[in-house]
Amino acid sequence: MSGIAPLMECHDLTRWHPGGIVAVRDVTLSVNRGELIAITGPSGSGKTSLLAMLGLLDKPNAGVHRIMGVDATKATERERARIRSRFIGFVFQSFHLLPARTALENVAMGLLYSSRSRGQRLESAREALMQFGLCERIHSHAGTLSGGEQQRVAIARALVGEPEVLLCDEPTGNLDTRHTTQLLDVLVGLNRAGLTIVIVTHDRDVAAVAGIHYEMTDGNLEMVGADTS
Repeated sequence: MSGIAPLMECHDLTRWHPGGIVAVRDVTLSVNRGELIAITGPSGSGKTSLLAMLGLLDKPNAGVHRIMGVDATKATERERARIRSRFIGFVFQSFHLLPARTALENVAMGLLYSSRSRGQRLESAREALMQFGLCERIHSHAGTLSGGEQQRVAIARALVGEPEVLLCDEPTGNLDTRHTTQLLDVLVGLNRAGLTIVIVTHDRDVAAVAGIHYEMTDGNLEMVGADTS
């Protein structure tokens, strides 16, 4: 990795809330191309707050956050939105699908702010769904899908724009053991194909698939394991 700039690079990132509650405290972190990183910790430790800042959904009160070499902490909201839509994909615990829309329509919404035509967006969405074995569910309403199917649709939506990094916030939180295993197989496969992934999770089994493991406690981030093979 020598000489290659990280995809994301944070220095002394800090986020506090009204009342002086510190959610993230002086975090320094590099996310390099091709890594699979897990961040664990108890509820309230700051994991989701950190992920929101990494994904430009929230701003730090202090520190520096660079994405692809660009200082996002100095960027305008328009610039942050552009960086977010171009470089970052999101997968959340609650799926965030529109239940009355089809799987195809939900995935196509991931390209809503792209320059592609509606036809191009739908074709890209179709290809993404087929990649995740959902060809028979393309025209099914999201509300009729199983939890595992909904999560795969959510991942397809996150990836349809071909982001540089995938940020996952408790992606298995609403899944049973079988669907959790299936999702982990998908994420590991994506990482082996070259996608950079950061996962926030309570689940130690989820963290075990990651090459790099961090723990958050009271807003502090500490590396607890790394696969150097």
